[in-house]
Amino acid sequence: MKVFISHSCQDEVLARRVADGLRKSGLDVWDDRDIFPGDNWAQKLSEALEQAEAMVVLITPRAFQSDSVRREIEYALGGKKFSGRLIPVVVGPLRNIPKNDVPWILWRLNVVNLTNPEKEQDAVERIAMALRKASEKRPTRKRSERPHRRPHKESASPAVGGRR
Repeated sequence: MKVFISHSCQDEVLARRVADGLRKSGLDVWDDRDIFPGDNWAQKLSEALEQAEAMVVLITPRAFQSDSVRREIEYALGGKKFSGRLIPVVVGPLRNIPKNDVPWILWRLNVVNLTNPEKEQDAVERIAMALRKASEKRPTRKRSERPHRRPHKESASPAVGGRR
């Protein structure tokens, strides 16, 4: 499963630790270190979001000061492929998170708490377990593997069973 971690640039160190832990669990995590000088940042980010099958959002006091984090969450909330695959992670004491800045729907999802740095590995394991469970419920397919559907055409003939 390809995972995208949405985070503030100020939370980069934590995001890398979470990504490394998820990789050790066998997940494929997108890494912005693959963007090189001269690359089109927006295009690379867009491609990563399009290819992602799940998103982890690091909710910190700084996260929602970032327009990028807001846009990434909006993208995930608007896409069916992220249904059941959007994992909010509250970092630090909940009282430090500006609740009015966080989209209300994130508080309705099952949240992973990463409030104690000493238990960071436990939190990462919970994230990995949630992502694996989501993957088992609904296997993902590449576009090329999806069945081709023909456009629905209105028919003048009666429907099967005599009803229209």
